[in-house]
Amino acid sequence: MAEKELILISHGTMAEGVKTSAELIMGEQEHLHTVCLLPSEGPDDFKQKFEEQILGMNAEDITVFADLMGGTPANVVSRIIMSGQNIHLVSGMNLPLVIEWLNSQMNGTESDLITAGKAGIVDVTKMLANMKK
Repeated sequence: MAEKELILISHGTMAEGVKTSAELIMGEQEHLHTVCLLPSEGPDDFKQKFEEQILGMNAEDITVFADLMGGTPANVVSRIIMSGQNIHLVSGMNLPLVIEWLNSQMNGTESDLITAGKAGIVDVTKMLANMKK
């Protein structure tokens, strides 16, 4: 069975920062990759870098987390998917989402990634205020 691959994509180097943070918590991850759209690049540059990243990967097992729905990175990958490439794309990347994916791979279980990503968004000030009541 082929290993599953996760690619983080973003405007700027956010994807690299999320990967670094995830590895700080979870240890080095050989199946976690990044593709970043840099300020000097356009959609064609990003597409070329993304396609180079997936070259040789088993397309049946690629998940992509994008920073922003409707942004260039997500739009480029969406067009690749619409051309027939089998990729699972999720937008709204955050660290809890990445950690949930990594945990599910280590445990060999399926996970509700969207719920995990949403659960990582907490108004801590409001939570603390409610604890004082």
